[in-house]
Amino acid sequence: MDLVEAIGRREAVVGIIGLGYVGLPLAMEVAKAGFWVVGLEKNSMIRKRLQEGEAPYVGLDEEILRRLLAEGKLRVSGDSGELLACGVICICVPTPLSRTRDPDLGYVRDASRLVSEVTREGERPKLVVLESTSYPGTTREEVLPAMTAAGLSPCEDFHLAYSPERVDPGNRDWTITNTPKLVGGMRDCCAALAGAFYGSFVEKVVPVSSMEVAEMAKLLENIFRGVNIALVNELWMLCDRMGLDIWEVIEAASSKPFGFMPFWPGPGIGGHCIPVDPFYLAWKARGYDFQTEFIELAGKVNVNMPYFVVGLVGRELNRAGKAVKGSRVLLLGVAYKQDMADTRETPAAKIVELLKGRGAEVLYHDPHVPTFAVGEEVLESVALDAGTLEGCDCVVIVTAHRDVDYGLVARSGLPVLDTRNALRKMA
Repeated sequence: MDLVEAIGRREAVVGIIGLGYVGLPLAMEVAKAGFWVVGLEKNSMIRKRLQEGEAPYVGLDEEILRRLLAEGKLRVSGDSGELLACGVICICVPTPLSRTRDPDLGYVRDASRLVSEVTREGERPKLVVLESTSYPGTTREEVLPAMTAAGLSPCEDFHLAYSPERVDPGNRDWTITNTPKLVGGMRDCCAALAGAFYGSFVEKVVPVSSMEVAEMAKLLENIFRGVNIALVNELWMLCDRMGLDIWEVIEAASSKPFGFMPFWPGPGIGGHCIPVDPFYLAWKARGYDFQTEFIELAGKVNVNMPYFVVGLVGRELNRAGKAVKGSRVLLLGVAYKQDMADTRETPAAKIVELLKGRGAEVLYHDPHVPTFAVGEEVLESVALDAGTLEGCDCVVIVTAHRDVDYGLVARSGLPVLDTRNALRKMA
């Protein structure tokens, strides 16, 4: 049976490299569609939790996970040899920044070498799809050479495509199946095969002319959001100086039924994509003697928001006749996103670092994050009760989780810096 037929009949074995926020939901959807799925995960602790049917983060349906595991449709493994029998392999590994904010493609390169080895030794041809977010050219410049260096021929031994993940962790309205899927192939045969694969479990596949178009489109989606967040963050700083309420301003502008889309300010941005993607594109643009000044400026505004927030904390304490040094500050929420446990690139880490640097004692409460590492120190979430609040000098709402008693905070009489407008929403 050829690969096209195997995909059409859901008889192809699908390998997913990386079972994080992108790879695990994808693996579950592919298995639900009827494919046999092997999820390759290097982290033994995450692997053990998954094998026991425990979702490693909020937002996944554990009942469905356990059913897929029990049926054998989804197998979680640390053995790369299990990819030998796969006809489709999706690479869903992290693409972080280095300390100098340059792209770190180490995980992509490692996965590409692994795929080349299992393709050479195992089932052929394979459809290989990169889903990790990166700059335009990554798939062609990193994954393709790994395959050809192993003596493999495009469209004979493997088909190569890029299809960016569009996962919004915790969003139950927009999922993998009902979010349109961009697909760009190295050649037409690659794009057609990848389109057939994703079309078997995604409602709408959007083909584009190249892998580079798909890669750039993914960056545009996230940079669009990052730039607009930077805009309202800058306006927040200006409104603060002018004595205006930025949330009231945005709500007023939102009454216009056309030509305006509201974005909301905050203490900074987090997650893997939005804080990272502008720097990926800026790095790539420099290779073309081009400076993405507008995009980089937005990145700088967002990166500086924790400094602005800490300045506001100092002002609130000063109004209460206290200094930052020696004060006990309680942070509500350290995850980067509401009702999630994800702390990747969270601005809370910088806020804690800055407050401690100014001599404050920092506590935090987050119902989704029991422990929080900041540098070498690991903090533990404290209970949010009257006793905790009595011992604090100031409260900072960093992440507006819905299952937090903001009424208790409002009644405490403490200075409260609400960076998410949570108290007004409660009223």
